[in-house]
Amino acid sequence: MIRRDRRQPKPEDSMTDDALTIPLDQLGRDDGDRVGGKNASLGEMIGALHAHGIRVPGGFATTANAYRTFIAENTLRDGITEALAGLKNDGSNLAAIGKKVRGMIEKAELPAALATQVREGYSRLKSETGEDLPRVAVRSSATAEDLPSASFAGQLESFLNIQGEDALLKAVKDCFASLFTDRAISYRERHGFDHMQVAVSVGVQRMVRSDIAGSGVMFSLDTESGFPGVVLINAAHGLGETVVQGQVEPDEYHVFKKLLDEEDVRPIVWRKKGRKGVKMVFDKPTKTVETKPEEQRRWVLTDDEVMQLARWAVEIETHYGTPMDMEWAKDGESGELYIVQARPETVHSRRSAEPLRTYAMKETDAKVLATGTAIGAAIAAGKVKRLKSPDERDKLEDGDVLVTGMTDPDWVPIMKKASAIVTDRGGRTSHAAIVSRELGLTAIVGADDATERLKDGQEVTVSCAEGDQGKVYEGIREFETTEVDPETIPRTRTQVMVNLANPTSAYTWWKLPADGVGLARMEFIVNNMIGIHPMALCHFDDLEDKEAKQKITELTADYEDRTEYFVDRLSLGVARIAAAFYPNPVILRMSDFKTNEYADLIGGAQFEQDEANPMLGWRGASRYYDDRYREGFALECKAVTRAREDMGLTNIKVMIPFCRTPGEADRVLEEMAAHNLIRGRKGLEVYVMAEIPSNVILADQFASRVDGFSIGSNDLTQLVLGLDRDNDRLGHLFRAEDPAVARFIGQLIHAGRDAGVKVGICGQAPSDHPEFAQFLVEQGITSISVTPDSFLDVKCNIAEMEARGGG
Repeated sequence: MIRRDRRQPKPEDSMTDDALTIPLDQLGRDDGDRVGGKNASLGEMIGALHAHGIRVPGGFATTANAYRTFIAENTLRDGITEALAGLKNDGSNLAAIGKKVRGMIEKAELPAALATQVREGYSRLKSETGEDLPRVAVRSSATAEDLPSASFAGQLESFLNIQGEDALLKAVKDCFASLFTDRAISYRERHGFDHMQVAVSVGVQRMVRSDIAGSGVMFSLDTESGFPGVVLINAAHGLGETVVQGQVEPDEYHVFKKLLDEEDVRPIVWRKKGRKGVKMVFDKPTKTVETKPEEQRRWVLTDDEVMQLARWAVEIETHYGTPMDMEWAKDGESGELYIVQARPETVHSRRSAEPLRTYAMKETDAKVLATGTAIGAAIAAGKVKRLKSPDERDKLEDGDVLVTGMTDPDWVPIMKKASAIVTDRGGRTSHAAIVSRELGLTAIVGADDATERLKDGQEVTVSCAEGDQGKVYEGIREFETTEVDPETIPRTRTQVMVNLANPTSAYTWWKLPADGVGLARMEFIVNNMIGIHPMALCHFDDLEDKEAKQKITELTADYEDRTEYFVDRLSLGVARIAAAFYPNPVILRMSDFKTNEYADLIGGAQFEQDEANPMLGWRGASRYYDDRYREGFALECKAVTRAREDMGLTNIKVMIPFCRTPGEADRVLEEMAAHNLIRGRKGLEVYVMAEIPSNVILADQFASRVDGFSIGSNDLTQLVLGLDRDNDRLGHLFRAEDPAVARFIGQLIHAGRDAGVKVGICGQAPSDHPEFAQFLVEQGITSISVTPDSFLDVKCNIAEMEARGGG
C-alpha cells in the first residue's frame, strides 16, 4: 500500500508565521498553506463576497503551525512516522495502524498558548452573538485540501453543536486525530501525499440553526454529466450531515444559470421531492430522528430560496473561476440562508478535456433486479458482494459489485476495489455518490431494498446509461462504449439535431455539437413522469374506476388542484430538455398517443373508444379541438407556456402531429392561442409533422400557416406505400428511401424552400442508410435529427458529403 514519488504540499513556514489562530475574516484564498483550503475559502468568501449579499457564518481557525506545534511539543513525529512505515501494501493492517496513531494524539496535551488562543476566539464569538455558550461547528481543514487533483472531501472529521470552552478544546484535538482516520490514511496513500507533510487546521464557525430548518449541498454544475448550465441543489430537513453522509434522500432542484438574471422568469427547470426519512438535530451534541410524515411531504426550500442559493452559487463560481462544491444552511430562527463551506469541484473539472465517452446497453429486455438514482452514465458488471460494514472488507474481491445500506468515509479503502456500487439509501450528493464519481465508479444510490433483492455471488450488470434511474440487470449483459474528442467533430451546413424523449438523460449529451433537438416526444414524458390520463384529472370526481381513482389520489397528494400535477411535471420534463440545449431550438411534438395507448394511462379507459385501426384513428391534431380531449390539450398548452414564459426557455418550439388538412391546422392554432401559445409571441415557432400525403400535396397551404415541416418518415412511408409498418410480413417493403417516398420528400423540401420555411426530418433512416442521408442533403434539407448514439456517424457522413459537393 505504500506509494513512492509522493507529492508534497508547500511546507508551512513557521519562522515567518507563528500565529496559532486567525479570525476567518482575516483570511483569503491564498492562505491554504496556513489554514487549509476549506478555512481559506471561508475567509475569502467573507472578505470578497459579502458585498454580493452572500452570508457566511463568522469564526476563527487554528493554523497549520498550531498543529505542528502540537506535534512537536508532544514529540509525536517519530512515533507517527514509525507507525505509518509499518503499513502493509495490501492495507490489511490499516485499522490497527490508524488506531495506534490516533491514540498517540488523543493522549497528548494541547500547547498552553494554543488553548489560550482558542478560548479567546470563543470569547469573541460570545461577544458577537450575545450568547453565554454560543454553539459552534468545528471542522477539520487539511493543508493539502481542495487541490485541483484531490478534494479531501469527507476524509477528516467535523463536530457540530459544540458548546463551551472545554468541549471546544476537545473537539480541536479530535480534529487533529482525524488526520489519521483509516480513510484519510488510505486517501493520502492513493493520491501520493506524504503523511507528515500534510497538516490540519481547525475551523471554528458560528453554528447556523439549521436543525430547526434545513440544509444541504449545492454544485455549480450537474454532478453526473458535468453539464455546466445548471446549479444543482440538494436539501433536507435538519443539519446537513444527513445529506453528505447519504442517510437521507434529499429534495433536488436544478436551476438554469443563463436565465438567472432575466426579469420575470424563474428558471427552476427540475425539482424532485425526496423521502427525507430522517433528520439530524441538536442534542448532546447531535442526534438523528425520524421526520414526521408532514415534513417528508413538505419541500425544504421555497422557490425564492432556491433562486437565491443558485445566484450565490454562480457568484461564488465566477469569483473562484472554477466549478464549485458548496454546503448551505438555513437558520430556522432568522430565516436567513448561509454558505457554510465552498471548495472547487474536482471530478468534472479534471475531466473537461477528456473525450466524449458514451455507454449503451445492447440488450435492455433482461430482468431488472433493482433500481435507484444513477450516478454517472457508465455501465459495469460483476458479482454481487453484500457487506454490512467496512469491517467485512476482506470479503470483497477486485471487480465485485459492492452492495450495502449506505457508505461513509470509512468505506473508501474498500470502494476502490469494486467495479460498481449499489446502496439502499442516499442521494446524488451523498458520500457514496461523491466518492464514486471521484473514483470513476458506476454507482446506484437510494435503491431501497437492494441488499435484500441482490444475492451474494449473483452476476449482475449495473447500468447508469439510461437516464436518472439506474438499473441492476440480472446476469452479465452486453454493452458498448463509444469515445470521441468533441473538438474533432466537423461542422456542417446541414443542421444535425438529436431526437430525445427522456428528460433525465438530456444533460448526458451536452458536449455533442448538436444544433438542437429536432424531436422531443411529449408522450414519453406523459407516460413515464405522469402516467395519468389528463382527462381523468380534469374529471376526477366522475371517475368510475375505483382503483384508478385511488392511484391518482396517491400520486397527486401534494397538489390541491390535481390538474396541476400534470402541468407541473410536464413543464419540468420539457424544461430540462430545453435547458440542456439552450439557446438552440428544441422542437416539442405535442401528444401523439393513439387511443389504445391513451387508454393504458391511469384512468384513461373511460375517456377512449375502441378503434379498429388506432394508427389511422383519433390521434394528433384531431384530438386537440375535440370536446372529448380539449381540456387535456389545454393542460399541455399550459405546461409549454410555463416552460417558455415562466421559466424563460423560449427556445422551445411546438410541433403538431398528424394534422390532416389546412383547416385542421387553423383550428389547432386557434386552440393554442386560447391558451397563450400564440405563434410569433416571444419567438414561438410552430411546425407541422409532415407524415401524411396531404401535408406534401398541399405543402404551400400548410406553409402559409406554420414555420416549418418535420418529416415523420415512418408514418409517411406507411401511408405513401399503403402498408402497415408493424406487419412483419411487409417489413421488406418498408423503406423510407423507396422511390415513391423519396419523391414525396424531395417535393416537400422544394416546396418548403419556395415558401421560405424550414424542412427537417426526424427518423432513423438517415442513420441506417447513408445514401438516403446523401439524398436529403442534395435536396437541400434544413436539418436531420437522429438519436444521440447515431449523431457522430451521421454528422461525419454529412460533412464528407458536403465536402464532395453534395448539398
